[in-house]
Amino acid sequence: MHMHQAGNGRRVAVVAGCRSPFCKSATELKDVSAVDLGKHAVVELVHRANLSGKHVDEIYFGQVVPSALTPNIAREVSLLPQFPADIPAASVNRACASANTAIALGHDQIVLGHADVVIAGGAESLSDIPILHSRRFSELLVNVSKAKTPAQRLKLLSAFRPKDLIPVSPAIAEPSTGETMGQSAEKMAKINGITRAAQDEFALRSHLLAHKGMEDGRLAAEIAPVFLPESGEPVERDNGVRADASLEQMAQLKPVFDKKYGTVTAANASPLTDGAAAVLLMSEEAARSLGYEPLAFIRSYAVAALDPSDQLLMGPAIAVPEALDRAGIPFGELGLVEMHEAFASQVLSNIQALESQRWAEERLGRSEPVGQVNWDTLNVMGGSIAIGHPFGATGARITTTLANEMKRRDVQFGLISVCAQGGMGFAMVLERS
Repeated sequence: MHMHQAGNGRRVAVVAGCRSPFCKSATELKDVSAVDLGKHAVVELVHRANLSGKHVDEIYFGQVVPSALTPNIAREVSLLPQFPADIPAASVNRACASANTAIALGHDQIVLGHADVVIAGGAESLSDIPILHSRRFSELLVNVSKAKTPAQRLKLLSAFRPKDLIPVSPAIAEPSTGETMGQSAEKMAKINGITRAAQDEFALRSHLLAHKGMEDGRLAAEIAPVFLPESGEPVERDNGVRADASLEQMAQLKPVFDKKYGTVTAANASPLTDGAAAVLLMSEEAARSLGYEPLAFIRSYAVAALDPSDQLLMGPAIAVPEALDRAGIPFGELGLVEMHEAFASQVLSNIQALESQRWAEERLGRSEPVGQVNWDTLNVMGGSIAIGHPFGATGARITTTLANEMKRRDVQFGLISVCAQGGMGFAMVLERS
């Protein structure tokens, strides 16, 4: 089935995209909340596109670790003064593929004819993660507040122990298996025979290409500088990108997750990151009538999931062939590919699977491998290892970069793939006609 020929033939255009700088957590953006980062990306998107807020029908926004104070980030973003107050909004969590899912939801609403103009994106502040009290301490506080007499209150408080104050921080791990993301990446490296050297080389490539993309202005053009609340200083660039990265330096780093036999280090994994990104989606008709030239159209997408106790981050190797089938094209027709780089071992494992006869037969029930990855067209401006990975925002960053680069190179088909916590994968095919 060709999904782009959906019942009413409405095609969905990616018109524009914009993001904040991506900064390592606890650095330059540490005092800017996810909501403020999200608002920043969206306001800048609206201004750059010269769009009147009244044309926006819906907003979808991804966030993975929401603040307890603003759990529906999408609604906060939709209440910006640039918009009327009547734009419905929903927050989305599909782990690292949250912004991709926000974009997919916006696409669906447009295809159904429910909307013509949608803003979709995501934000994450991993500097500002909720620190939770122990269950016992929470119960104690609630009971103290309900106590009827001072004596009751005193009795309850006397049960308090200092250890009740030890905070609980949400782990970046699988609740179902207890395995952290890094442990999963280690497991995949071992199963698939991905060496430390191969991972470090891939990470170095990410840094060098991202640096080049910043210097020649391609990546810089997608970034809206953030002016810090206290100092008014501008933050203009992603601070994880290392122009001076070298294999020698990387080789010095100790493995983080498996100290003895491990290959995954801080250098060949994406850092914890703060940032936001957003894209503007329109029906083809709305783009035409409002005078916008689409960067690309969404031709198809697919999602997949696998058992988290298996190879956790292999979702893309299942979602990609599905999205290509829905688009009606083979892998070989892709002119550009953007793969989210959670870990070098994850990207290399997925590439190995896409090229593997055995994966095709055993996991996909196909007689042929999905296709050969062309390194000249893969992550041509680096990726999450260098640029960073604010969980809720990455999908919108990748979509923006891919659509812009497809226009520059006049590429017909481009692919996005993202692995996500929980054993999930997302893939989307963009086209320029």
